[in-house]
Amino acid sequence: MPPSPTPPAKTSMSLEDAGFLVLVILITLAFGWVVEPFFGAILWGLVAAILFTPLNNRIRSLMPGRRNSAAAITLLIIVSLVIIPAIVLGAALVQEASTLYNQIKGGQIDFAHYFQQFQSALPDWAQRWVRRFGQNNFAAAREMLGSGVANGARAVASQAFLIGQSAFGFFIALGVMLYLTFFLLRDGDRLLIRLERAVPLHRGQRLALADQFVKVIRATMKGSVVVAIVQGLIGGIVFWGLGIGGALLWGVLMGFFSLLPAIGTGLIWVPVAIYLFATGAYLKGAILVGCGVLVIGMVDNVLRPILVGRDTRMPDYVVLISTLGGIEAFGINGFVIGPVIAALFIATWNIMTDARTVQTISPDSSSGKSPD
Repeated sequence: MPPSPTPPAKTSMSLEDAGFLVLVILITLAFGWVVEPFFGAILWGLVAAILFTPLNNRIRSLMPGRRNSAAAITLLIIVSLVIIPAIVLGAALVQEASTLYNQIKGGQIDFAHYFQQFQSALPDWAQRWVRRFGQNNFAAAREMLGSGVANGARAVASQAFLIGQSAFGFFIALGVMLYLTFFLLRDGDRLLIRLERAVPLHRGQRLALADQFVKVIRATMKGSVVVAIVQGLIGGIVFWGLGIGGALLWGVLMGFFSLLPAIGTGLIWVPVAIYLFATGAYLKGAILVGCGVLVIGMVDNVLRPILVGRDTRMPDYVVLISTLGGIEAFGINGFVIGPVIAALFIATWNIMTDARTVQTISPDSSSGKSPD
């Protein structure tokens, strides 16, 4: 009896499988298009769930079998510690920006006078440099800075009207974020298992990418946001103590710029310190420089390693470029999205490099020949 023929090896995807793959891609893109208006709410719901999952797990361990109650308690903590303070701070910031803009518009804050005072206080060599640079150019720079500050204050102040107009949309997005956060806290472990099974990658690759994603989210929020809050708070208190107007606004700006590695809060306090020295306020200038270097600057060096450790393992220049690029592409959400994409980029290439290294070494090891 002749042997039965061996079935041919399956070397390519069947037409049905290819059709289903195309259907999966199309439906996924359609779903992304549907939820795109709530992209920010979904992102921050995911971030909140990742950050507060350890707390939720601890509460759940104290309440066995009560996943809903544990998630609800965690959500109340998020609202109390994050949402309400952020809304109060935003309202205060808009109010201060409105006041600053009205003072500029009413002439109580005169940048021309400040520049003239600054120029008069310069030493002779600096005044000669200003004359060589060109009085017209210096005046143009003065006008540009003054109009820039006024436009910035007006833009922030105008948000009060926009927030009032779009309050319904804001609270809808906030509700979506909190609603999603609740279910991610309650069912996140189950969803993660299902997602891990669905992703068409080897298990080691799936675990490595998921681990890197979670680490970068936590490191970005702990290492950047917490440091930004502390630096902005200290900077605002220092400005307020020195009698510099708009301390809350300057503190918020310092907190925002501290998200940028290597640049940081110096973009705010260094020009102010130069102005104080140039106008003869030497004591205030020295106090500001001392606090800027020894207190505000050291917060990043002390807190960030404690909060982050070596979680991200990304060079500062990669963090800086990815943060700036993320903000340019995605707005305020970009300071999270940018570093996450950069970390996943590095992790993906590391996985591929390791796989190629193993493939290169395996033929020699399988032949039984020892290296020379």
